[in-house]
Amino acid sequence: MSKTVLVVDDSAAIRQVVSITLSGAGYEVITACDGSDALGKLTGQRVHLIISDVNMPVMDGLSFVRKLKERPEYKFTPVIMLTTESAEDKKQEGKAAGARAWMVKPFQPAQMLAAVSKLVMA
Repeated sequence: MSKTVLVVDDSAAIRQVVSITLSGAGYEVITACDGSDALGKLTGQRVHLIISDVNMPVMDGLSFVRKLKERPEYKFTPVIMLTTESAEDKKQEGKAAGARAWMVKPFQPAQMLAAVSKLVMA
């Protein structure tokens, strides 16, 4: 059974690159264009990992992670923030919201897959 990863980014190009990287490695991928869209797509199904941008319209990534962690079924779902933000205070804000890892764009596919495999739980 393949693992499911939710990719949240307002950039269609980033969603596509991340999706191709993950599906090529055998993951099932769900995509969303912002935090609000992502919350709407999370209907109680098992998601093994979430990769989210920080800066998005409608609902940004940090607000999304805070809302996500309020839901009991996703409280322990690991989140990787994939963003252009590299400031330490943003990273701390992400960690406080519940993010487990921080990856700065542009990323290398091998680096992405290594981070994903570390965080995806059986």
